[in-house]
Amino acid sequence: MLIPAAHAQAAGGAAADSGLASIVSIAPLVLIFVVFYFLMIRPQQKRMKALQASVESVKKGDTVVTAGGIVGKVTRVEDRHVEVEIAQGVRVRVVKATLAEVTPLGGAKPAND
Repeated sequence: MLIPAAHAQAAGGAAADSGLASIVSIAPLVLIFVVFYFLMIRPQQKRMKALQASVESVKKGDTVVTAGGIVGKVTRVEDRHVEVEIAQGVRVRVVKATLAEVTPLGGAKPAND
């Protein structure tokens, strides 16, 4: 009779500790997510917002780089498209969403400074 009573008491004590053990086992996962958020997700969101703002404010004369790597100067801006001059007399129409970088007119600093 004493042995079954001892097992019943141990099971009751283990149930109380299992709540604390589950919190301790989840804590490292939460900590990893918080670190990933501040080191990777948040800075990427800031870069994307800055890129979207620069793409929306693109204007004639700006130098742009497309996602395909084409570098050129903006000659005309429409609602969803941009006309880019990639060589003298060679113009292509590009979708605004494919712009990877926008350098405003006169925004680049000189090479030797």
